[in-house]
Amino acid sequence: MIIKVGFDIEFEMSAPTPMILMLYVHPSRQPDLRTDERIMVEPKVPLTDFTDLYGNRCARILAPAGDLRLSLEALIEDSGLPDEQRPDALQHKVEDLPSETLPFLMNSRYCEVDKLSDIAWKLFGATAPGWPRVKAICDWVHDHITFGYHFADPFKSAFDVYNDPRGVCRDFSHLGVTFCRCMNIPARYVTGYMGDIGVPLVLPMDFSGWFEAYLGGNWYTFDARHNVPRIGRIVMARGRDAADVALTTNFGQVKLKKFFIISEQVSVPI
Repeated sequence: MIIKVGFDIEFEMSAPTPMILMLYVHPSRQPDLRTDERIMVEPKVPLTDFTDLYGNRCARILAPAGDLRLSLEALIEDSGLPDEQRPDALQHKVEDLPSETLPFLMNSRYCEVDKLSDIAWKLFGATAPGWPRVKAICDWVHDHITFGYHFADPFKSAFDVYNDPRGVCRDFSHLGVTFCRCMNIPARYVTGYMGDIGVPLVLPMDFSGWFEAYLGGNWYTFDARHNVPRIGRIVMARGRDAADVALTTNFGQVKLKKFFIISEQVSVPI
């Protein structure tokens, strides 16, 4: 299937402001693009691409004072298949894990493994290791956390949402990630497009956050908020938690004026 993705975001800058943008699709999905993926900046200012520590494609700009508009529209090919399910995927012993997965076992800004470790072992210590354990974590988070856009709080951590069980997709994911790490399963945060393909349409559209767990030698997608396999996820960035994959990071005061996201299936010949 072909999916149209894009955004139209506007800010107001009180002064010239350096910004980091993480608004491209992930390099792993670049070969699937069927049109150019170009961030349009108004007013026109130089945009410099770079790759961050986690392999995400980023850009940096110096935004002038006043209004700034960032927009993009692209077509990308997707398999149209739901998230892969591997109930037999095994959990690795820590000593057997690839070294590059080890950072995803540890504390990070929003994922306090030390604070939630005892709780996680009480909740999930009796579950079968591997896929069933991660599924049990997703089931628990899905059933115990109440979703609502008005619960969004950029300072809320996994420990906070455990104690105040309300939040948005990033909170569900942070808690799922943290519980997995507590149980010695590497887990990383993912942000990207996920349109309402194959499910009832919900407007306005938004970027989404989910997570991946390392089992059986591969990273697999899990989504504690929706807790069902979904179609048409387009990864943009991966990191330890949301702090590593902020879509825009500004080094100065800015005001958000517009935030429009699109991710929908379209009928276009390949």
